[in-house]
Amino acid sequence: MDSESIILALGALAQPTRLDTFRLLVRHEPEGLAAGEIARRLDVPQNTLSAHLAIMARAGLVAATRHGRSIVYRADLATFRALTFHLVRDCCDGRPELCPPLFEDPAPCCPPTPQGSRP
Repeated sequence: MDSESIILALGALAQPTRLDTFRLLVRHEPEGLAAGEIARRLDVPQNTLSAHLAIMARAGLVAATRHGRSIVYRADLATFRALTFHLVRDCCDGRPELCPPLFEDPAPCCPPTPQGSRP
């Protein structure tokens, strides 16, 4: 990612509703969520959410697919991975042995949820 794309993505996430939206979409990968469902779960007016989703889409953080009358949004995990990698690629001045907690398996902090029990 180039610096401009990184700044755009970080700026898109630097707002509470957009950060909550992105985190919600990440939890609902790979199926995504309809815009109305996102608005309902976050208790945000649909027109407000629409503006936030547009900002996130321009930053490459979400993608939308039309399914009938609904628009389903998904987190763009490839962009998120590239952003995360860019932020940590110079960890410990090229000495990754000094940064093991940063690169450990995320499973301990991200236990799988039983089907149907997502918030």
